[in-house]
Amino acid sequence: MNDRSAAPLPGATIALNEHVAPWVERLCDEAAALGVEVSRDERGVRLVDAGIAAPGSVAAGLLVGEICLGGLGRVELAPGPDWPTWVQVRSSLPVLACLGSQYAGWSLAASKEETGGKKFFALGSGPARALAAKEALYGELDWRDHGTRGVLVMEVDRPPPAVVVDKILRDCALAPEALTIVLTPTRSAAGTTQVVARVLEVALHKAHELHFALADVVDGVGWAPLPAPHPDGVEAMGRTNDAILYGGRVHLSVRGSDAEAERLARALPCRNSPDYGRSFAQTFRDAGFDFYKIDPALFAPAEVWVSNVATGRTWHAGGTDLALLQRLWQEAS
Repeated sequence: MNDRSAAPLPGATIALNEHVAPWVERLCDEAAALGVEVSRDERGVRLVDAGIAAPGSVAAGLLVGEICLGGLGRVELAPGPDWPTWVQVRSSLPVLACLGSQYAGWSLAASKEETGGKKFFALGSGPARALAAKEALYGELDWRDHGTRGVLVMEVDRPPPAVVVDKILRDCALAPEALTIVLTPTRSAAGTTQVVARVLEVALHKAHELHFALADVVDGVGWAPLPAPHPDGVEAMGRTNDAILYGGRVHLSVRGSDAEAERLARALPCRNSPDYGRSFAQTFRDAGFDFYKIDPALFAPAEVWVSNVATGRTWHAGGTDLALLQRLWQEAS
């Protein structure tokens, strides 16, 4: 097992929220073309609706995906086998981009009493996570961001209540006018796209769970098929997960020992989970809508390649199941 703290995090000197600011401004400046709506709340916090009342778009989802990566990765449409549209994600700083920024790990909740109505829960993702650095992951990375502005992405179907916005401002130490919150419900085109764009991040998270030395991951590319959004929230979430579990393909470039690279390749694919083979929506229902009852090994891409740049050797494991996705997503002809 490698020592995660053996080397500093590549890219750690980058001020992430400052770096990504041009991407955020583009999202707002091109709001009409991207199908998003930009507003300010009563305190001056900027809200970008990318699929609640606004129609959103796949193009908006691609840009939101790059914002989630802190501007340290590219998210594009690409052709692929047995499905018309695929999302490709690539980063030369994959640990910082995917785990330090994109991973939806910041739990933001409010009770009915706090909101004065419905309870609220969301997982925040994107660069502002690194300003707050509330997760244990940041201690393991030995890194956090510093800056005077920030952007957070939330997969929600309504704007966050004031008590949650106050928490974000407080924990990130930001003035209201310096915070942008992007709202992308999964049942929207933008929401579906930006979740599928997490295919590389899912592989990095699994590598972290497998105790692979994160500083030894030097490059990453991922692909996953892009389904049509579904109006039902559970089905929409199921489709985005299925895209990665059964269609996700990831190529990681690492350094270190061949033994560790091979171990990573063999352990990464989701078919190592006993829950493999069913739609994620059905798995979620069978678990009583409780993520914590689902086998963690399921959250991984379908197929992986791991190349050791120190030796030139590559290992392959897993495989996609596009036939299953076609049965789930496509009407019989």
